[in-house]
Amino acid sequence: MLLRYALKTVRARKAGFLGAFLALMCAAALITACGTLLDTGLRGTIRTERYAAAPVVVSGDQYVHRTTVKHKHGKTKVKHKAKPIAERAWIPERLRGRLAHTPGVDRVVPELTFLAEPLTKNHADGRTAYGHAWESAALTPYRLTKGSAPRTAGDLVVDDDLAARAHLRPGDRLTVQSTRAPRSYRITGIATPATAVRHQTSLFFTATEARRLAAHPGRVSAFGVLPEKGADPERVRQAVDKTLHGTTARVSTGDARGPVEFLDAAAARTRLVSMGGAMGGTSLLVAVLVVVGTFALTVQQRRRELALLRAIAATPGQIRKLLGREALIVGAAAGTTGALLGLPLGAWLHSRFVALGAVPATLEHTVSVFPPLAALAVTLLGAWAAARIASRRVARIRPAEALAEARAERTRPAWGRIAAGLLLLAGGVVLVVLLTSLRTEPASTPVTFLAVVVLSTSVALLGPLLVRAAALLLAGPLRLTGHGGRLATANLRGNAARMASVVTPLTLLIGMTCTVLFVQSTLGDAARTQAREGVRADWVVAAQGPGVPGEAARRLRARHDTVTEVVRTTVRIGLDKYSAQGVTPAGLTRTWDPDVTAGSLGRLAPDTVAVSELAADQHHLKPGSTLKLTLGDGTPATLTVAAVYARGLGFGDLTFAHDLVARHVDNPLASSVLVTTARTQRELATTLREFPGLQILSPAAADGLQAERQQTNAEVNYLAMGLVLAFTAIAVVNTLAMSVAERVREFALLRLAGATRRQVLRMLRTEVLSVLLLATSLGSGIALAVLTAFSLGMTGRAAPSVTPLLYVAVVGIAGLLALVASAVPGRAALRVRAVTVATAQE
Repeated sequence: MLLRYALKTVRARKAGFLGAFLALMCAAALITACGTLLDTGLRGTIRTERYAAAPVVVSGDQYVHRTTVKHKHGKTKVKHKAKPIAERAWIPERLRGRLAHTPGVDRVVPELTFLAEPLTKNHADGRTAYGHAWESAALTPYRLTKGSAPRTAGDLVVDDDLAARAHLRPGDRLTVQSTRAPRSYRITGIATPATAVRHQTSLFFTATEARRLAAHPGRVSAFGVLPEKGADPERVRQAVDKTLHGTTARVSTGDARGPVEFLDAAAARTRLVSMGGAMGGTSLLVAVLVVVGTFALTVQQRRRELALLRAIAATPGQIRKLLGREALIVGAAAGTTGALLGLPLGAWLHSRFVALGAVPATLEHTVSVFPPLAALAVTLLGAWAAARIASRRVARIRPAEALAEARAERTRPAWGRIAAGLLLLAGGVVLVVLLTSLRTEPASTPVTFLAVVVLSTSVALLGPLLVRAAALLLAGPLRLTGHGGRLATANLRGNAARMASVVTPLTLLIGMTCTVLFVQSTLGDAARTQAREGVRADWVVAAQGPGVPGEAARRLRARHDTVTEVVRTTVRIGLDKYSAQGVTPAGLTRTWDPDVTAGSLGRLAPDTVAVSELAADQHHLKPGSTLKLTLGDGTPATLTVAAVYARGLGFGDLTFAHDLVARHVDNPLASSVLVTTARTQRELATTLREFPGLQILSPAAADGLQAERQQTNAEVNYLAMGLVLAFTAIAVVNTLAMSVAERVREFALLRLAGATRRQVLRMLRTEVLSVLLLATSLGSGIALAVLTAFSLGMTGRAAPSVTPLLYVAVVGIAGLLALVASAVPGRAALRVRAVTVATAQE
């Protein structure tokens, strides 16, 4: 019976439930989109290209492992954790002999994969270029379609795609920037793959030249194992696994070969899981806040109907069940629609991340039934819970009180609501205080956005009190605006709960948008300031391509310049990841100043390391301490701390000798070269004229270039949180439209009492501007508190970086949304004759 009545109510009040439907639909779409990203990170396929003809691939272990054993209450608990490393792990070439004698193995092909960038105008189409030895062409396989295989160190075979784009043919010469100085090679052949190779460019050298360029003597990046004819690949895999027992080598077959080939795609899985989880969690919290507020407004608009049901003997349980069933009906329709819309939205998000370079195209977008089903389940649960929360007052009080409250709003919120609001306010303050002690971005970012949501939720609960306080403060100024101002003041006081439902999404929109925008600038500006203050060099050599070759630095040193090569990487101390760099120790203090607080950079050598204050505090380090860590390619190292410095945000948390890092990274070319010299920019450019793509920049120009790169990275975060902000903006419009549409009878009575349409609209505009002022104050205050705490924790200074014009634009857009969302339904309500509305049945 209640279900039938709920269905009839939904049919009869379609317009009334439209706001709740839109809120739930947007929530479901957002959760589905985030779920598809999470699903892609967990189960996304990385298809192999280079190893298509090798059923079994042997490679290095791309993880750092830690096993802990705990003995408690007579039980032993073993826990194993693993984290990915940043560079390719290489394996000994001597394993080839053991693999060749494995039963079922016909041939073992060693693979060398290294940086090899062709310096042509038409080669860049988003593909990464790699160099290989010609003998490994069989792993795809590539077959010569023109010319011949490389025979001398100066010979080169290119793939057909590069040849077509750059208009190359056998006999032409091609300059290649690899791990050494750029070199011109003679193209002897063009090779075509038997299967499609869409995400990389392949250049093939002689085996000797490939070993020289790979710069890992005695090691290979992988082995391709070709089984004997008729052998079962799975049995061969098991046999190979047995042969390699006791080594760190890993055996892969099927789709597991893809992550071996595309390391960036494997790392992107972790990034997508992190982004999808963070976006999904924030979206869920925002959705709960918005949906509960929307349902509260819907129930408030029906308080007379519900009071009449109580008066004709409907029990509190029946009211709750009725509203719950209505919510489930609306939630089912909205959740299904939103989940279906979320699938293309998730695909679009993935494509944008690929376009921005945050996710490689080799990690394919995954679509499954799990994200839509999860979104539908969450939507149904959220709708039901929101309806239960919104109905608790009308279902609990006596029928006579319900009828009395149907005509006039309560003067004070329930004590439970006030207590919950104060509790959440205290929780938000605790999160803000906690934020001041968090010094790493992965730890502080989720707490930052959680603090905004928690504080905004406290505003939602304490909203009626805040609106009445604002009405008291604004009463004087509003009276000066005339009759419209006095009516607006009366509405703010008498309908505080309705006004509070509008304040909440506006506060959340302004607070969240300011936080998203200015967190990035706060961190980026602090890092750039440290880097700018720490560079003592006269000039910075930067590369438009993969990096600055070591030979270029040697040319500069030959002219008695002080030169510091900088190579970037990531290392792990235990399982903790740290950004790191390798720098040339000789003359380092003349080009670079990281603000050493203990020890000396003069002690920096291949067996020592300088650490930031953050790393020193986290691992209790000081000059002379021993530090065990894992380098980028998985090589363990034990080093002595030479110095501790303060500018870790600008230069990374660990600094090694250049030669140590260069041996353990995929790209040993310098990301930049710092030069202290008396020579001019033109003279330096003349010295480096043989190296294409190099730029001689002043430190200020290099800082500008770094700012552009940071902006590109920030765009990824803006995109990640942009959908949450868009959902919040929709909630603002939706809530305002619902709030204004409810007041048709009120507007009609005002017109019958003598008010003109213009006066009613002026009153409405004054109310909206008052609410906007309150929401701007609350949202800005929340953002300022959170950003200040974030800045204090991450940079050591309570000085968030806020762009005034951008802040004004945020408030202006929020105000425009509020004014339009109130003016449109307000004008529509005033089009109907006042007498018709006043005499119509409710």
